[in-house]
Amino acid sequence: MKILDQIIVTKKKEVEFLKKKYSYTDFESQPHFNAKSISLSERLKSSEFGIIAEIKRKSPSAGMIREELNPIDQGKLYESSGAAAISCLTDHFYFGGSIDDLTALKAAVSIPVLRKEFIIDEIQLFESKAAGADVVLLIAEVLSKEEALHLTIMAQSLGMEVIMECHSYNELKKVNDLVDIIGVNNRDLQAQQTNIQISFELHKFIPEGKLCISESGIRSKEDIIQLAETGYHGALVGEYILSQTDPSKAIHDLQFKSSELC
Repeated sequence: MKILDQIIVTKKKEVEFLKKKYSYTDFESQPHFNAKSISLSERLKSSEFGIIAEIKRKSPSAGMIREELNPIDQGKLYESSGAAAISCLTDHFYFGGSIDDLTALKAAVSIPVLRKEFIIDEIQLFESKAAGADVVLLIAEVLSKEEALHLTIMAQSLGMEVIMECHSYNELKKVNDLVDIIGVNNRDLQAQQTNIQISFELHKFIPEGKLCISESGIRSKEDIIQLAETGYHGALVGEYILSQTDPSKAIHDLQFKSSELC
């Protein structure tokens, strides 16, 4: 069984447990549930190019990255370094995260927080909102077009924005008009191979004017400049920043001035 299939099998078990342990009302009673979300879309529109810095301790492709990572300290560092938003991996078994990381992060920063998770059921959206997520990720590869639309509507009804992640032209066909941001993932989730050229190839199929970001495999200012010139509004960067001895400098090094664009 390929890794993505394994993850979804595990996720279905987690969702089943979540439904047994909590009701929707339990999440609705949490302090964050009725709080106004911070718009990532507006942040991307108002900046030349937004860096979404990621918090994760490990991954199936990279193995252990930073086992002792503290989401509060890391989040504050990202914010002070000029990140437009923070992506927080909450999957525990494969990525070493937790929903508690997201809650702690949200309380520590004032920029948008994305819950990066394998969302397959609406109860995960209630959990996301209760934990303080401003934005959620929906992965086209693991959802039908109908499921993607339903979860988009549900997430937005709860006050969160939606990034729909795609890796191929066929997955782009699942994107509905309501989605706030399209994310092009340069990593093949099944093969766990990364190629930034995916972003350049798929951009021509993204509707004109639609906010879009590139995800994974971004390792230099040159990559960022190329993505900006192609028409991307931001990039989600994880392993590159986390692997540096000075993550703050890594974020600064990725940023560019408009004069550097062709």
